Amino acid sequence: MPSLQSSDFELFGVSQSFFQSADTLSQRWKALQLQAHPDKFAAQGGLAQRLAMQWSVRINEGYERLKNPLKRAAYLCELQGEPIHAETNTAMPSAFLVQQMEWRESLDEAKSLEDLEKIFLDTKSAEREQLTKIEHAIDTSHNFKAAAQEVRCLMFIERFANEVDARIDQMQA
Repeated sequence: MPSLQSSDFELFGVSQSFFQSADTLSQRWKALQLQAHPDKFAAQGGLAQRLAMQWSVRINEGYERLKNPLKRAAYLCELQGEPIHAETNTAMPSAFLVQQMEWRESLDEAKSLEDLEKIFLDTKSAEREQLTKIEHAIDTSHNFKAAAQEVRCLMFIERFANEVDARIDQMQA
């Protein structure tokens, strides 16, 4: 097994790329959890069980990061020296800022469930486009500075989609 300090990609034995097979990650997670399960180390004493528990936690953390496209993209950028810094770096392309304002206006003006569902579908479409941009920036261009900016845009899109979804829930209640 790699060390606890290995990257998630090394731990899971997958390429350090944005594109990942969900099935491969799931299968690898299960195999790793079987290897590290604390019950397998019961006869070896408390120290071995604590180490197994650390491994189990580390495997779960890595799996959560790798299976989520947003977290995986942010992690890849960080590994390549381009951390997201979403709290302090809010620079966005001007076209994206215009799109944000249009979505906000649409949300403010939404009167019906159909209006909200249309906005939600638009944001989900934008999310898919953003994921494609991120995959290209990371896996094709190896431009992690651009990828970091695209990740910040995706973070906004996901937050906004959650807001719209919450409004839909309120309207349906």
